[in-house]
Amino acid sequence: MPNPLGDAKLEALLDRLHGDSEGQAAETAEFFQRRAAAKELSWDGFDQTSHRFMSDKLVALDRDKAEFCYLLCRSLGARRVVEAGTSFGVSTLYLAAAVRDNGGGVVIGTEHEPAKAAAARANFTEAGLAELIDLREGDLRETLKDTGGPIDFMLIDIWVEMARPALELVAPRLRPGAIVIADNTARVREPYRAYFDFLADPSNGFRTQTLPFEGGLELSVRCG
Repeated sequence: MPNPLGDAKLEALLDRLHGDSEGQAAETAEFFQRRAAAKELSWDGFDQTSHRFMSDKLVALDRDKAEFCYLLCRSLGARRVVEAGTSFGVSTLYLAAAVRDNGGGVVIGTEHEPAKAAAARANFTEAGLAELIDLREGDLRETLKDTGGPIDFMLIDIWVEMARPALELVAPRLRPGAIVIADNTARVREPYRAYFDFLADPSNGFRTQTLPFEGGLELSVRCG
């Protein structure tokens, strides 16, 4: 099936980045399986061993999910987008392409690892999309405190313990009808409990559904 982006240069870059990410998948899975078997993992956060291992891993959003996010942003006419968890910027490129194709705007990304942020910026420049992306380095609990005006779309593709803090910060600026996507909510549902508790609170104004992508993809709409 053809890529919906319709941008040959961008698609070639994304092919390479997705290939690099997929090439790391087996090593990453083995690492976490081994550490889980040894009871060395906690959903409360990564230790230094995990942080070191993941420092050069792309962990890119699956291609079908990223294309779905592009299409959602196009259908919303999204001009202001937030991404929690940029890594090497693969999914960011899809979001920025949608913003470009909608007439311009900004994708606000956040990444904790300086080396990953540098690699992401190089990818943004190569794709010719850097001017549409505001990548902020550091703890998202600081970098997402001020996102400016109303937000049309948010992607949460970050370690589970940071999903709720990210949404809590941005939720007040999500416009009515804005969409929030979170990855892997079926694969690791129990660790997402705090995130789902926030979505379920009627005072926060969300309706949500888990879509049947691999690992689950949570689509939530800000209804009020």
